Amino acid sequence: MHQADADPHPWYAESAQSALQHLSSQAEGLSAAQAAAQLEIHGHNRLPAGPQRGLLRRWLAQFNNLLIYVLLAAAVLTLGLGHLLDAGVIFGVVMVNAVVGFIQEGRAENALAAIARLIDPQCQVLRDGKRQGLPADELVPGDIVLLEAGDKVPADLRLLRADELKIDESLLTGESVAASKRVEAVDAAAVLGDRRCMAYSGSLVASGSGLGLVVATGTGTELGRISGLLGEVKSLSTPLIERMNQLARQLTIAILLLSVVVLLLAVGLHDTPWSDAFLAVVGLAVAAIPEGLPAVMTITLAIGVQRMAARRAIVRQLPAVETLGSVTVICSDKTGTLTRNQMSAERLWLSEGQARIEGSGYAPDGHVHWEGADPPVEIGLRAARVCLLCNDARLEPADSDTDSGQPTDWRVLGDPMEGALLALAARFGLDASAETTKHPRTASLPFDSARLYMATAHPLGTQQLVLIKGAPERVLALCAKAAGEDREIALDASSWQHRIEQLAAQGLRVLALADCSLAMDARLDHAALDGHCRLLGLIGLIDPPREEARHALAECRSAGLKVKMITGDHAATALAIARELKLADSPDVLTGADLDALDPAAFAQAALSTDVFARVTPEHKLRLVEALQAQGEVVAMTGDGVNDAPALKRAEVGIAMGMKGTDTAKQAAEMVLTDDNFSTIVAAVREGRVIFDNLRKVIAWTLPTNGGETLAIMAALLFGLALPVTAAQILWINMITATALGLTLAFEPAEPGVMQRPPRGRGAPLLTPFLLWRVAFVSVLFVLACFGVFYASQGAGHSIELSRTLVVNTLVVLEIFYLFAVRYIEGSSLSWRGVLGTPAVLIGVSVVVLAQLLFTYLPVMHTLFNSEPVGLAEGAGVIALGVVFLLVLEVEKAVIRRLAP
Repeated sequence: MHQADADPHPWYAESAQSALQHLSSQAEGLSAAQAAAQLEIHGHNRLPAGPQRGLLRRWLAQFNNLLIYVLLAAAVLTLGLGHLLDAGVIFGVVMVNAVVGFIQEGRAENALAAIARLIDPQCQVLRDGKRQGLPADELVPGDIVLLEAGDKVPADLRLLRADELKIDESLLTGESVAASKRVEAVDAAAVLGDRRCMAYSGSLVASGSGLGLVVATGTGTELGRISGLLGEVKSLSTPLIERMNQLARQLTIAILLLSVVVLLLAVGLHDTPWSDAFLAVVGLAVAAIPEGLPAVMTITLAIGVQRMAARRAIVRQLPAVETLGSVTVICSDKTGTLTRNQMSAERLWLSEGQARIEGSGYAPDGHVHWEGADPPVEIGLRAARVCLLCNDARLEPADSDTDSGQPTDWRVLGDPMEGALLALAARFGLDASAETTKHPRTASLPFDSARLYMATAHPLGTQQLVLIKGAPERVLALCAKAAGEDREIALDASSWQHRIEQLAAQGLRVLALADCSLAMDARLDHAALDGHCRLLGLIGLIDPPREEARHALAECRSAGLKVKMITGDHAATALAIARELKLADSPDVLTGADLDALDPAAFAQAALSTDVFARVTPEHKLRLVEALQAQGEVVAMTGDGVNDAPALKRAEVGIAMGMKGTDTAKQAAEMVLTDDNFSTIVAAVREGRVIFDNLRKVIAWTLPTNGGETLAIMAALLFGLALPVTAAQILWINMITATALGLTLAFEPAEPGVMQRPPRGRGAPLLTPFLLWRVAFVSVLFVLACFGVFYASQGAGHSIELSRTLVVNTLVVLEIFYLFAVRYIEGSSLSWRGVLGTPAVLIGVSVVVLAQLLFTYLPVMHTLFNSEPVGLAEGAGVIALGVVFLLVLEVEKAVIRRLAP
């Protein structure tokens, strides 16, 4: 039985009665027979499992890579030379890479499985007019579902009843505040976040209760549609993988062609026997293949993972570490990433004055700054008392300073907006315990989605004092007057409406505060309030931006990174935060509806030029990422909800929020932030740049050393000369130095100005023209040193074994000195910092020196490698040659710096 396709019918634009008729349902629910028939048509309310490969196929797929083929060929060649240990090392590198890839496989399948888990296994429905528990996967269109606080919505519902119903839809819309629901239909053009008469599968009932008609199940739901979208998204390979694959292809082709040409020339020019020439060419291939490079690069990335974990960024895939350094655009969510995800009262507007509220989150400490010389303090206190007493939330310390025992952070138990009002009252100096004791609540009218306000009654002498807070247009309609400092003022509705619009234009959520007096025996109801209230003032609330995000955005600008805010929140709110954070010099905003009106070319241009995107859907997020990528951008995308998963998967680096992110978002992402903080992303980008620099240093160190060995063997074959070093000795050099020396570069700290240069972007080659020059230049120096030492030794009458031992030591010494030079690819290494190196460099050099002493003087090594002991004078000469080599490189750097534009 297949699942029906997603139904595009706009149920939210249809009345509840019309929806019931459309689905042939009724208020008492479907009959058992009707439900069985619908189940046959629509199938079970499940999301299909993603296609999964078997373990064996996933394992074998890890070896389907050209670089792995090169490594396996090197291992076979080494094994053919009889060096089991060396072959084992190379095979070990292949296995490590395969294991890492195998573990990281199946990311899309895990993401789909996480979405499926969002459907609650049980729900309460009306069948045959009776309430009964039912497995959620047996729901069908036409069923009537009962909703209560704490329930997970099991299918897409058209609401039939909403009693103070609030639903947390952040996993779909990204909005931090639970959405108030009502039954009335909305406009057919309403975006998902404005469809107040709908409850969507996977969202959570925050408060209240309701009754809903199932209009879509399984893949027909919003959640199912996103699941399908996620399954269709193909992940892009990272820039590092692309570059490494390109480098592997180039090396493979070059090594094979070079080997064949040298073999033919050696036989044709010098009549070298085929067997001898073939063995020599095998040695050439072994010298040319940088078999230690993948292992060193993998370890370098792993070290980067550890560094980022210390910075509260958990990397799920190794290549993503380096990819962060290539990022050109960061598409960031607003709520909780650029903002604190804590509502805060920022403005208080009274009849006779305004106040700016300062404070951090829900902490009760802060200040009230009045504007003007004669502030209306008394009315301000009355307004603050409404915030405190007409409130169902509670604040409590989340943690405290271990030394002083004082709270360092606070959390709200209840509605975040009500928590912000409690914090405002505390900043006015009101004590919650004292006020509630002095003014106990005797009656209340809870917040109602139809009336949009809350009221509480408190005894005051011979009367009741009623305190009201709610949506400004509804509270304004209750009031006939406004309260002044020592008098009542006639209500100027148009003036207050203008103030509401001003606050809303600043991106603030606006609440109105009012009070009224009732007789002690009067009943508190809505009729008693209508037209009898005094307007106290307006409060503007906002989820304030993180202070550290301001500095992080400034660092992004200096690093040439573009940052785009993509949010499900309202345009005015998003734009206000963007301006406060200085996201751009003059940030602009487009909504999802604006994007829908653009043709593909205009959409692509908008993706590149616009700074803020508000009220967007999952499709919009995915299209924006794809549009940026099509224009050559490397995109990092942040998100926390199911609605973000397709874009997270598509982006080069998907970044999920660890604190408030869903499992689906985390599974679809390459990186998870444990603190949900934008500044952590920027720190990770910086670390990514450092890692790429270190990878470039590893390549700049590895390729010339292999290139020098290759050129030396090639020159000997082409000119009919004796080999200055054997294949087995080359393997020794590569095995010892590749890890012990090359790996030390993975620990290099950041060079100055790492975040003051523009990003590389996707098209930047791994081997830049400068790096190619450096590889060629150093390789030639290595060849000259090899032949110079070899023939000087031969001229002195030494045995060929001793001459080759000197060449091996020369190559190792040159690699050590080159290590110090390459730590600063363009800058000078002749400084105390450069000479002393890092602890890793000193340890690596010590290990290589010890190994080389064993190679030179241990008898068993003489047997294995045909080496001989080196005298003190010859050893000193080799070291002196290394010093000269370093000085030549420093002169080359100085010339290049002088010639640079």
